[in-house]
Amino acid sequence: MTQDIRDIPIFPLHTVFYPGGALPLRIFEPRYLDMIGQCLRDESGLGICLISEGTETGEAAESFEYGTFATISYWQQLPEGILGITVRGQQRFRIISKEITSNQLCIAQVEMLPNEKSVALPKRFQHFAEMVEEMFIQIGHPYTTLPKHYDDASWIGYRLAELLPMALVQKQHFLQMTDPIDRLERISIVMAEMDGS
Repeated sequence: MTQDIRDIPIFPLHTVFYPGGALPLRIFEPRYLDMIGQCLRDESGLGICLISEGTETGEAAESFEYGTFATISYWQQLPEGILGITVRGQQRFRIISKEITSNQLCIAQVEMLPNEKSVALPKRFQHFAEMVEEMFIQIGHPYTTLPKHYDDASWIGYRLAELLPMALVQKQHFLQMTDPIDRLERISIVMAEMDGS
């Protein structure tokens, strides 16, 4: 199978983003306004990675090696030069190498990773689908506009991983896992620990 290698801009955040997800962002730093402007002009995407060291503003932050490639599904100009966008997660990638530009933007050469094959949600995890549906109702936009796949183990696992209140390194671990059933098993253990049971 041929490798899919691309050069993409990286947006390091204190967030773990997953394929099939939606994420509203407010952009105000000049380097990221330029980056988003370029993405909109070229109809291209960007990579979202969890910060491993540093902050979202100022000098380029260090990020984890695995992230999610995102495309812009919506944008609007807000007051005071702020740009509001919503991105959608397409597929995971692994950073091969990266360079930092003079304005502290990270451009990475990445290997795009194939999306997980669709696996039916096992009966024992059926309550997770109901839980995700309930979460979507409570949160509302932008989740209400997402394509729903309540019978897909991978999609359900990603939604739980992004929405449940757990440590970011744990969320990153779930992003890097490649077996959707194993991910659900691990999530059920984490949820049991949250419940104190």
